[in-house]
Amino acid sequence: MTSERTLVVISAGLSQPSSTRLLADRLTGAAARELQALGHTVSVEVIELRDHAHAVVDAMLTGFPTGELARVMDTLAKADGVIAVTPLFTTTYSGLFKSFVDIVDKDSLGGMPVLLGATGGTPRHSLALDYSVRPLFAYLHADVLATSVFAATDDWAGDGDRVNPLSARIDRAGRELAQRVSARENPGPADPFAGTPSFTDMLGGA
Repeated sequence: MTSERTLVVISAGLSQPSSTRLLADRLTGAAARELQALGHTVSVEVIELRDHAHAVVDAMLTGFPTGELARVMDTLAKADGVIAVTPLFTTTYSGLFKSFVDIVDKDSLGGMPVLLGATGGTPRHSLALDYSVRPLFAYLHADVLATSVFAATDDWAGDGDRVNPLSARIDRAGRELAQRVSARENPGPADPFAGTPSFTDMLGGA
């Protein structure tokens, strides 16, 4: 018996095309293949933060998202798993990526399996995933996977993928995310009003 799983992909690349989106797509493909092998159908929604940049700033100023960005936030909260990929600038996440995370409801990602990825010019920046990106999602109580994937410029060209096997890292991360998503007993956010008593209960059945 199959069941559907929804992956939401956050890509913070600033150019089109971007290596950030390329890494996000490859991670998504690996996770989707593993989920299908586990007997699930998979739906994917990609959130290109570049397309929502102005709305993100507006939400920071007003305190709440509106329009299409509000729909995006609702989709994110209902995901079964999240893939979040950011470019690294001056050894940390991009400002757009951080701004988006800042307006995510602090309770919407609790227990959510999250796979982190990042792109940068040099492998020396790879540790930024652990010392800057991971704490953002830990604060939101997400279930951040132990495996994350960093792709430097050399990983995309020449013999880089053979010498430093990016494909193997992507496959491993995708497999781990699929297993975590598949194992969730109650995917999706908890209903914050589930424990609210009815008026009938409060009136003692009168």
